[in-house]
Amino acid sequence: MSSDPPVEPDLPRGVALAWGIAANPQRGPKREMSIERIVDAAVEIADAEGLPAVSMSRVAQSLGYTPMSLYRYVTSKDDLLVLMQERGTGLPPEPDEGLDPADWRARLRALARAQLEIQREHPWLLDIAIQGTPLTPNHLAWMDAMLDTLAGVAAIDEGERVAMILLITGQVRWQSSIERSYVETADAAGIDPQAIDDGRSAILEAFVTADDYPALRRAVDAGVFAQGDDPFAFGLERVLDGIADYLARRDAGAVADPRPEPAEAPEVAADKRVRETRKAVREAEKRLRDARRTARTALREARARHERA
Repeated sequence: MSSDPPVEPDLPRGVALAWGIAANPQRGPKREMSIERIVDAAVEIADAEGLPAVSMSRVAQSLGYTPMSLYRYVTSKDDLLVLMQERGTGLPPEPDEGLDPADWRARLRALARAQLEIQREHPWLLDIAIQGTPLTPNHLAWMDAMLDTLAGVAAIDEGERVAMILLITGQVRWQSSIERSYVETADAAGIDPQAIDDGRSAILEAFVTADDYPALRRAVDAGVFAQGDDPFAFGLERVLDGIADYLARRDAGAVADPRPEPAEAPEVAADKRVRETRKAVREAEKRLRDARRTARTALREARARHERA
């Protein structure tokens, strides 16, 4: 067995800064500056005005320095975004002592809610693109904490555990995106969010008819869209239900192969016959939708004629 020491990875500077292993600048401004102060200033701007407002010059201005002074510490805006994301995300909360360590569902729910609160506090985190497996300390700590909730489940392997936590984080990110869009719509219009709800209710009431949208009309009549229930909490619980059901079936040996089908090769997707076939399917689906719309119109007109007769 080789006893050679591990080779230090060649990390992007932003990731190296997050781990605290990047080389310090050789020189800097006369007044004290640090990467921490730079990141704090950038996060403050993003919290107040959104991520588009963050630039190297704007951050430098807020600190009373020139942009060149910042570049001695953070060499690019991309590096700054990595550090902002790491700061905004923070560390996961410690497990609640009142929770049973074997209760994976309650522990996953608690971590999901903690993630949601962070994204509500720093909505600009949603504007930073996800680029594969996390590489920075705080992000890895969140991943480790979520995987630990499933550590005692013997029926699944590590790949399935990772897939399950991605399902949870995806649900949380989707909820955060919808909530933010809702708030931004109200802010842009300068109106109270309740006014948006009232306007949508009026539109649904006026245009969703039993003839054109029978199933949706029943939901409107039942007051579904006027209730104050949290549909996202319901969705998270159903995701957890799905995981619980899968775990039970895996434990019973009812799932032969949990691995998904391999991704389609790029050359297959680019094949001319494949593209033509898929185009034909889309066109057929459009014709079917048009035919159904025509059928609804004919039915509505027939009913009207019958009532007049």
